[in-house]
Amino acid sequence: MARSDPLPTTVLVTGGAGYLGSHACVELLDHGYEVIVVDDYSNSSPQVLARVERLAGRFVGAVYELDIRDRRALSAVFDRHAVDAVVHFAAVKSVSGSTRLPAHYYDVNVGGTTALLGCMQDHRVHRLVFASSAAVYGDAGSGPLHEATPTGPTNPYAASKRWCERILADICHHRPEYTVLSLRHFNPAGAHPSGLLGEDPRGTPGSLLPNLSRVAVGRRERLGVHGADYPTRDGTAVRDYVHVMDTVDAHRLALDHLSDAPGLHIYNVGRGRGTSVLEVIGAFSEACGRPVPYEIAPRRPGDVAELVADASAVSRAWGWRPTRDLTDVCRDAWHFQRLNPQGYAGSSRRTGSAAN
Repeated sequence: MARSDPLPTTVLVTGGAGYLGSHACVELLDHGYEVIVVDDYSNSSPQVLARVERLAGRFVGAVYELDIRDRRALSAVFDRHAVDAVVHFAAVKSVSGSTRLPAHYYDVNVGGTTALLGCMQDHRVHRLVFASSAAVYGDAGSGPLHEATPTGPTNPYAASKRWCERILADICHHRPEYTVLSLRHFNPAGAHPSGLLGEDPRGTPGSLLPNLSRVAVGRRERLGVHGADYPTRDGTAVRDYVHVMDTVDAHRLALDHLSDAPGLHIYNVGRGRGTSVLEVIGAFSEACGRPVPYEIAPRRPGDVAELVADASAVSRAWGWRPTRDLTDVCRDAWHFQRLNPQGYAGSSRRTGSAAN
């Protein structure tokens, strides 16, 4: 059933100061959207929004520091702004962290999503782009995975994302006015080519590229490679690394397609090419001009051998295709780390519209 709803103009971005969220804000501002940001800064920095505005040459409409689970505070944001659509990034996302703190991951990821959906319902906002994860496929085996591949989460983070998809499917089934586009990210990586934005999580990063960057810049002694006995070509885990700018381009395109048809629609976002941990280390060593020291460590609970996308569905539907490769990922990640050896620490707060 096709629809002809107007395209959204004011977009609420949850987790808008985070890694994906900040890059998405630049992309949306560049394409004329009015952007409202909510973030609790639990794994991000408020300083990043000054950089977003510098890159976009425009101010973010408003910024609210709040926990996505705080329905009263979140409802007040909807009261103040005529939100047309939501892009929902806010989540905790470490595989290993989720095996240590499973209740927390369900609380934030599932509870935060249901709080958001309640506020959307109260304010008659029915269009959502949801940042899901390829982790929902679990240990599905080698070869590109398509959207019909059976899911089988192997850790609480992945399970929390799959539960969110199930909730969204149920809402769309019972409330036909909703359109939800769930984008299953494979491994977003890299940084904005300017070097102003990149991946700078608090504490020890859960992702490979920021760990590599910190070793290369001298913040850590060596990289721990978690597992060298997987059934892969060199024994290390294989993932589909897709440049963060290609990833957020898919989110911008999703907003353009929210009027295509109601219901929940799921798309993979990946390059369709797998790279092992050791291959990424080699590529990053070339980017930074010196070998990055590493040591083999035990596997992490919940990790799987291989996750590679079949992203042909989103290509057919929207014409989305990644335009950058692993060389670009490593070059841009290293450029960000070299320009920001301590990450965002010490950079100035945003100076545009007042944060709330």
